Amino acid sequence: MRVISGTARGRRLLQLQGMETRPTTDQVKESIFNIIQFDIEGRRVLDLFGGTGQLGIEALSRGAESCTFVDQRRDAVQLIRANLKQCDLSERAKVVQGDSMGFLSTVTVPYHLVFLDPPYGGELLENALKKLAEIDMLSENGIIICESPTDQVLPELSAPYRKGREYRYGRIKITIYRKEV
Repeated sequence: MRVISGTARGRRLLQLQGMETRPTTDQVKESIFNIIQFDIEGRRVLDLFGGTGQLGIEALSRGAESCTFVDQRRDAVQLIRANLKQCDLSERAKVVQGDSMGFLSTVTVPYHLVFLDPPYGGELLENALKKLAEIDMLSENGIIICESPTDQVLPELSAPYRKGREYRYGRIKITIYRKEV
């Protein structure tokens, strides 16, 4: 697992041991960042289910203004901090240990870009999407990027949120939502 582009290009990222965290593959990550390449620089990013932090770190490396990482696990939070330090990106990051849904209830500033890549097999993704739309915490023209299994059907959201294209990579599906104003 490595940073693909930007100021931290080529840096190897540390990974969590065990099967509880499923890092995004380099191929899928590269595809995600090809899709949003013009929507990163100078933006505020939220990596809601941080895991290793690789999606938010990639965004910071490519010029995002800041990124907030949220993860419930203490070891994941420690790993995100270590990966940020290794990539010299700590000063533009905030790392929060806590429940992702609880964190959303505290958001006071809008984000431009939100990564949702929760553990598979539950309703975390759908619940996070609904909560994001309910509290309307995306900036104008904001983007939500969801990673899920290909067989998971994600909901339509009420206006001004629009479910966009879905991209399939083997057993993984990337779904893009946009806030249209």
